[in-house]
Amino acid sequence: MDWFKDMVEWVTHFAQTPYGAWALFAISFAESSFFPIPPDVLLLALAAVDPQASLWFATITTVGSVLGGMFGYFIGLKGGRPLMLRLFSHEKIRVVEDYYQRYDVWAVGAAGLTPLPYKLFTITAGVFVLNFPRFVIASAASRGLRFYAEGFFFWFFGPSIQGWIQEYFGWITFGFLVCLVGGFWLVKHLGKRAARSGDAR
Repeated sequence: MDWFKDMVEWVTHFAQTPYGAWALFAISFAESSFFPIPPDVLLLALAAVDPQASLWFATITTVGSVLGGMFGYFIGLKGGRPLMLRLFSHEKIRVVEDYYQRYDVWAVGAAGLTPLPYKLFTITAGVFVLNFPRFVIASAASRGLRFYAEGFFFWFFGPSIQGWIQEYFGWITFGFLVCLVGGFWLVKHLGKRAARSGDAR
């Protein structure tokens, strides 16, 4: 996991540069289709530096993430199932397919709020040809709720929370990483259960 930690540090360093907002948009876009680091890491870092701009940073993150999700959808739509099988395990695909059968595009909305890998849902949404307008609405609703909740926290508490966040930012980042790894484990675990259930039939 050293490479992952190094990438997190590389992402957060943009908060100390004049290019923080641009980097936030780029990472938010990329994470929705292929990049492994969640944009929350940089969003938190930027909001800690400038709490009064935290809602603006949340807006950048939401727009970048939704556009990136649309890009992921078209990757799946054009690349099809062979690409999906190269990128993800059969267990993960089985879980996502089961979610789509039960919840349609709102499976994408649920993924947008959780540590589950969002790119897995955006690409497979294209593969399974989910309704595109409803996919965009679900993505915007879930990603907006998630990122604006984080931004509002900093905006509401303002500079009084800045020192605390900066002091414990390492722990906060670690918590996000634990959630991310937990999300991958959950997908794998649910995939195995779905596979056993399918074999039993």
